Amino acid sequence: MNEITLGHTPDADDAFMFYGIASGKVNSPEFRIRHVIEDIETLNKRALKQELDVTAVSAHAYAYLKDYVILRSGGSFGLNYGPIVISKRKLSYPQLINSTIAIPGRMTSANLLLNLALGKFQEKEMPFHLIVEAVLSDKVEAGLLIHEAQITYDHNNSRLYKVLDLGEWWAKKVDGLPLPLGINVASSKSMTLRQIKKFDELFRDSILYGLKNIDAAVDYSMKYGRGQQKNVITKFIKMYVNNLTVDMGEVGKRSIEKIFLMANANGILKTNTINFV
Repeated sequence: MNEITLGHTPDADDAFMFYGIASGKVNSPEFRIRHVIEDIETLNKRALKQELDVTAVSAHAYAYLKDYVILRSGGSFGLNYGPIVISKRKLSYPQLINSTIAIPGRMTSANLLLNLALGKFQEKEMPFHLIVEAVLSDKVEAGLLIHEAQITYDHNNSRLYKVLDLGEWWAKKVDGLPLPLGINVASSKSMTLRQIKKFDELFRDSILYGLKNIDAAVDYSMKYGRGQQKNVITKFIKMYVNNLTVDMGEVGKRSIEKIFLMANANGILKTNTINFV
């Protein structure tokens, strides 16, 4: 049995995907799994150092990785929705470009999208869960929201406005391709191609188990719900655990290739070869 380090985030959608494995209902004689739970930007940085065998990363971060292949399962794709930019004022597009915007990490897919949408802007990097409060307290003029904050930022009538929906922006730019946000990758240095394919199958089975046992899987995920109500967490999970999460297929591959082509064309980054399982 091979021990592998598995990196994933303390977020409800990741917890939902791994419920089958974590509950012991889905397992494999091939692997003994050591879970490593970190926020997404920390996982991006650890992948850069090749510290993890399998890990969730931002799709954007893959541009900087070496010796990792993208799994077919476990991807988070927005379907005409995605990260949003919020502010206390109804900022126009020119005003937004000239604002200081809090971002949840330079390698996040949300940050790449915002660079594609706005070009250069003044950024302030901070942990994702502090961004709403930073906007409310005028530490920044606008904030880029990911995770469940996309749907909870104004639940307390805090008078925050959505000034840019990057999911809608993307859909208009690419004729409806899904928006690639998070992916899972496996190290081709520490694992053989056969092992990577076997883990990909195991992960897919875990996601399917969660979808077939959604109440139990959501209950398990609530420990990573950051105090949100179950209906909010359920809505968030259903947004980002969908058919493309089970298997991204050719549509998912095309969307990842598209975001990198756009970034290359805009001079934002240069992408190495994209390797899929």
